[in-house]
Amino acid sequence: MPKPDSLQGSLDLLVLKILSRRPRLHGYAIMSAIKDCSGDVLRAEEGSLYPALHRMEEAGWIRAQWITRIVSGKDTGRRARIYELTPAGQKQLAAEESRWQAVTSAVNRVLRTV
Repeated sequence: MPKPDSLQGSLDLLVLKILSRRPRLHGYAIMSAIKDCSGDVLRAEEGSLYPALHRMEEAGWIRAQWITRIVSGKDTGRRARIYELTPAGQKQLAAEESRWQAVTSAVNRVLRTV
């Protein structure tokens, strides 16, 4: 039985949607956004998120860039990899949202008729 907090194939959709609303986030911020926006119901673990980010980058849906983190105007020397959506990612997001709507609509039909 899948855990209730598992993303069940919706991780790409969630990441693309978050990056469409909040560009230039690093991985931990994406994980936090998924958790926060879902009211602590969904969690993206590092072992799932980072391979997904790499795959989406290779597909051309997102672009990544290393930055040096600055806190209170001072260079911390710590680097972070930030991600943003590409035009191809915008198209993929629309396709993923459409697919998700079709799936949830079908599940709702089954729930109403069974």
